[in-house]
Amino acid sequence: MTTVPILWTFRRCPYAMRARLALVSAEITVELREIVLRHKPALFLETSPSGTVPALRFKDQVIDESLDIMIWALKQNDPSGLLDMPAAGWDLIAHTDGPFKDALDHTNYATRYPELDPINEREKASTHLLDLETHLRDGDWLFGNTPTLADLAILPFVRQFAFIDRAWFDDQPWPNVIAWLDWFLDSQIFAHIMPKFAPWAEGDMPVYFAA
Repeated sequence: MTTVPILWTFRRCPYAMRARLALVSAEITVELREIVLRHKPALFLETSPSGTVPALRFKDQVIDESLDIMIWALKQNDPSGLLDMPAAGWDLIAHTDGPFKDALDHTNYATRYPELDPINEREKASTHLLDLETHLRDGDWLFGNTPTLADLAILPFVRQFAFIDRAWFDDQPWPNVIAWLDWFLDSQIFAHIMPKFAPWAEGDMPVYFAA
């Protein structure tokens, strides 16, 4: 076992994305192991109780919920004060992880849900984005002029929703959400968490991921 935690991840997964964002923000080095979701390594399945990414493996502990990884990382080191967030931030994260993510999936993977109308589901997701728009009217971030945990936890899911149909997304009455997302997509931290790595295989040299 290496002396740094092992992060099992999948590059495009928004849950894994936000875990990487928090680890970079906390300046924590991990050994990164990229997987292919259709071909999950046996060692990963032994590590993650849920069989989902991200999973952060320590010598004697596993954290396999993305928000728990974010909180753990920022409790170790939070130089930007991301945990200094009002209670409303936790509510926004909970709504993103619940109703918004459900509506996003029903829209993005409509063939899996033939009993649902994808347009109606898109409208359900849109109500959450309109709520975010109201928060972004008073600053560049959800709670003013500095980012919080809520921004990093929510942005990967807004990105996923936007790219279902980016032209439609950009035509909606949420200019501040669009600007917020575009800043994120053009940011150094987004570039830092999104390099392409070959899928991990036993015997590979470790790949270290750090701020």
